[in-house]
Amino acid sequence: MDTTRNILSFSEALYSLILMMLTLGQGVHSMPVPTDVPMCTASETAQYKLTFSGKWTQAAFPKQYPVYRPPAQWSNLIGVTHSTDFHIWQRNEFASNGVREFAEKGEAWTLMKEVEAAGERIQSVYGIVSAPAVKRGTGQMKTEFEVFARHSYLSFLVRLVPSPDWFVGVESIDLCDGDQWKENVSLDLFPYDAGTDSGFTFSSPNFETLPQDQITQITSSYPSHPANSFYYRRLKHLPPIAKVMLTKIKKTNQIISLLVEPTESNLLPTGNEIEDQLINTPLDCEVSVWSPWGLCKSKCGDSGVRHRTRYVIMHPANNGLACPLLEEEGKCFPDHCL
Repeated sequence: MDTTRNILSFSEALYSLILMMLTLGQGVHSMPVPTDVPMCTASETAQYKLTFSGKWTQAAFPKQYPVYRPPAQWSNLIGVTHSTDFHIWQRNEFASNGVREFAEKGEAWTLMKEVEAAGERIQSVYGIVSAPAVKRGTGQMKTEFEVFARHSYLSFLVRLVPSPDWFVGVESIDLCDGDQWKENVSLDLFPYDAGTDSGFTFSSPNFETLPQDQITQITSSYPSHPANSFYYRRLKHLPPIAKVMLTKIKKTNQIISLLVEPTESNLLPTGNEIEDQLINTPLDCEVSVWSPWGLCKSKCGDSGVRHRTRYVIMHPANNGLACPLLEEEGKCFPDHCL
């Protein structure tokens, strides 16, 4: 696969779509505003800095933590600023084809075309928000974006890599509070399942979900299958796997940050990353079922012994429960003794 060509074509497509959105933004004020939600009456536009911080560490998420081919990392961030009548994704609703392709493969072309169609049809999208990928489970990505009264909402997605169809994101957060813009917004992020692939683990092969399921939040107990990479029976709640900070900034001439290539700065520890690494999720040992009993070792007429074994599926971590005995001995009497 020509990675350079894919990156260039993606950037060109994103740039073209951004130009289209800026053009659409000239006429959005004429659209009717829904009456069933609070109306934003802020008179001026506002610019925000978005800082996404990954917290996907092996200490916090030790079960099947991906360390190679590929290691734990985050895709590029794709989002939009929009009005109340648009949703790029919604919890407990079905993912669009664009969200499906992004959640499963990290491909954003179909998703951008869906955004473009919504902008042309109902003028509900103001701008595209994007940020470069982070090539490990921790680190930061940053970008800036603009909102105004008619389009005061932000939504975005970031894919977990590797994963079947898992992502984190924000769905329709309103940055307006009456006639004022919120100064700071901080949100802990948790994983979601797009409902399009039935894989249980980070590195599961493709296994299409038929029929398609709804987008659901992944928890320490759901899906309840013990093989699930986020299943921790001793936890009531998963620790946050990422965090986003939205900070209002002074206006600049820049309206939307274009996609830029990842740099080494995205990989450096920043902020409270050291504090985040202190989260140690206990992982209990998991073992297989017992094997069948072996042959009875004994002379005819005498009792003997037989053995059965089991093996370790998951080794314990972070003070999780230790593994039980892996071999068992029992009394027996030989069969078919002559």
